[in-house]
Amino acid sequence: MNIAIIAHDEKKELMVQFCIAYCGVLSRHHICATDTTGKIVSEATGLEIQKFLSGKQGGDQQIAARIACNEIDMLIFLRDPLNPKPHEPNDMNLLRLCDMYNIPVATNIATAELLIHGLERGDLDWRNILK
Repeated sequence: MNIAIIAHDEKKELMVQFCIAYCGVLSRHHICATDTTGKIVSEATGLEIQKFLSGKQGGDQQIAARIACNEIDMLIFLRDPLNPKPHEPNDMNLLRLCDMYNIPVATNIATAELLIHGLERGDLDWRNILK
């Protein structure tokens, strides 16, 4: 499966810890990320991660385009709900596309863990049928 990961600056360390904890599961899938998130997660875990531009430079839009082309099966997007971002409309667009194309999406660590456990059990294998 193709899993995209994005984390706002305030959530990057949490994303690193999440990916360390679930490195075994994630290593069996193709991971892509915005640039900074991809770099720090890759350095911390050794996971091979396809990196797009940083979020501020349009990396989230590159991931959105892949969602629209049915090339992403899951999005883990750890957002900071307390500090508005200048590119927040792009964030909303990304989430809207996930809704449109039935892409499982987690915006917090609790949901991310549920999705990873479901992925490990095979609960998301229905995504392969859509391809």
